[in-house]
Order: sequence, then C-alpha cells, then structure tokens
Amino acid sequence: MRIITGTARGTKLSAPQGIENTRPTSDMTKEAVFSMIQFEIEGRRVLDLFAGSGQMGLEALSRGAEKADFVDSSQEAVEVIKENAKKTRLYDRCNILCADCKRFLKMKDTVKYDLVFIDPPYNDPDKIYEVLSLMIEGDMLEDGAFVFCESQRKEPFSAPGLTLRRHSRYGRAYITFLFKEAASELPEA
Repeated sequence: MRIITGTARGTKLSAPQGIENTRPTSDMTKEAVFSMIQFEIEGRRVLDLFAGSGQMGLEALSRGAEKADFVDSSQEAVEVIKENAKKTRLYDRCNILCADCKRFLKMKDTVKYDLVFIDPPYNDPDKIYEVLSLMIEGDMLEDGAFVFCESQRKEPFSAPGLTLRRHSRYGRAYITFLFKEAASELPEA
C-alpha cells in the first residue's frame, strides 16, 4: 500500500493489524477512484470516514487537497493514520480523530466537505446509509461535493440531494460515486 502520486508519491503506508472485518482499499480501486476526479482535488476539504490507514485522505492531500479530517473508532487505526501522515509529511494538514463516525457527524456543525470517502467494515454496509443521512441532515456537503462509498454491495447507494455518477466493481469492492449538485443545477420539482 502506497501513495500513488503527488507530493508524497511512492511513500509506503502501514495498515492497522488485527482489526476484525477491515481491509485496506486496493491500489487498483484507489487508482480508479482518483482517476475519476484527478483534476478536481486541488483545494478541497476532505473527510475520510472509517479511515483505517488513512490512505484515501492522504492520497487526496498528496494530490493537492487543502485539509483532511480522518475519523475511525479504533485507537490502533488512529495511531497508524498519525504514523502514515508523518511519513508522508502531510501531518500538518490532517485532523485525526478517534471517534464513532455517526457520533462525529452528529457533533459537526461548521465544516462542510468537498470530498468524502466512506468505507465501513464490509460486514455492515448499512452504515453507509446512516452516514449519508447524517451528512445530508447536517448540511455537511458543499455544492459540487464528491462522495465515494466502498462496500461489497452490488447495488449503488443513494441519498436525497445526491446524484449517482457511477457504480463500478473493482475486484471484490464496489464503489458508488455520488455528487452533490449546486442548488441552481437541481431540477425543479
């Protein structure tokens, strides 16, 4: 597992060990996700939920995202994210929190995100719906925000106010790519 490109290109990343029902996003999946938005990352505010190693948020920072919040409920994962952020020299642009993702989203009230990665344990894909609902209810997404959901679920995820851009399979993983249209771009009811 490594940073693919950008300022931290080639940096090898560590992964949390022994955490049940977790697996790092494959390089193939990560490359596919970032190729979809490669010219849309600069200056974005990133949220990496169920962050694990932090590789998705760190990849975004390496490619020019402004700041990233990393949230994981495992203290071991949080320590690995900190280690990886230091290795990549991106630590000063990271906010790394050990917290339940749903509780974190209920507390958040000021920051809006442009790029979100949601990758819960594969045995609980319904957490994606819960997280999407909390983000919509909390008005946490900027107009034009990109949301990527990774799971083993064959059907795409959806949420009010988000448009499905793509749903693809990469190995065992499925990625749902959602987009928040600007209010002026939404069709009238």
